[in-house]
Amino acid sequence: MQLLLFEKDAPRHVAPFKQQLLKWVGNKQRFAHQIVSYFPKQFGSYIEPFLGSGAVLGTLAPRSGLGSDAFAPLIEIWQTLHSSPELLLAWYRERWDAMMDGEKTAVYERIKASYNRNPNPADLLFLSRSCYGGVVRFRKADGYMSTPCGVHRPVAPDDFAKRIRIWSKRTVNCEFRRMDYKDALREAKRGDLVYCDPPYLHTQRILYGAQEFSITELIEEIGRCKRRGVFVALSIDGTKKSGRIDCDIPLPDGLFERAVLVNCGRSMLRRFQMDGKSLEEEVVADRLLLTYS
Repeated sequence: MQLLLFEKDAPRHVAPFKQQLLKWVGNKQRFAHQIVSYFPKQFGSYIEPFLGSGAVLGTLAPRSGLGSDAFAPLIEIWQTLHSSPELLLAWYRERWDAMMDGEKTAVYERIKASYNRNPNPADLLFLSRSCYGGVVRFRKADGYMSTPCGVHRPVAPDDFAKRIRIWSKRTVNCEFRRMDYKDALREAKRGDLVYCDPPYLHTQRILYGAQEFSITELIEEIGRCKRRGVFVALSIDGTKKSGRIDCDIPLPDGLFERAVLVNCGRSMLRRFQMDGKSLEEEVVADRLLLTYS
């Protein structure tokens, strides 16, 4: 089925939340408020099974939430945000100080080598803030993190501490667990809300240790959720290169009741691939598919 893109009713107003904690490819921080504006006005618990940077979860700041991902170093960052935010800051400050006291690229490469020897949340946290464009990518064969150092100066520890405090408050009612997306979806009960932001089929095959998944199996799980009375919102490839490429995915009749197009702006992944060349024709749009009207 080809689901038409339409706006049935105007979305409610949601204030933008701009204090990004992690840099991450596909990060939706700049337009997460647009996504949240299409969520149901009332729902039970909130579940996000492809957590990544947590931009939508952080914008929503749910009263009860579960954020999950299959990527252990990533989810350990989120767990540390809750259990020991001062440790999260210490990890960041130690590596930031080393970079400021030494030669920037050389220090970055040492931190990257440390991560590649032993994948861990402390190194990943700083790499996500200091790598080129926030495009955290890994070799599929062995998980080697390969992104070079970014041209920017990473945010100072005092500023990062403010972000940690803000995010700690906004996620205080959330639990973070390492788990397969299917297990997370199966925990959703009638009246709960699930937001799925899976790795995109056309662009994110080597990124951030992305969860292995079949789009067909994901759609099947979403169907089971809908039959249980769970609200599901799904972000999926929309259009790229000013609309010249339509990333169409077959959808079963009756599963999604509404679809909207969310403008994502310029693609940071394409900026990385094009070595900083102009992205005037690289505007990306997501389809936001909703199982509710």
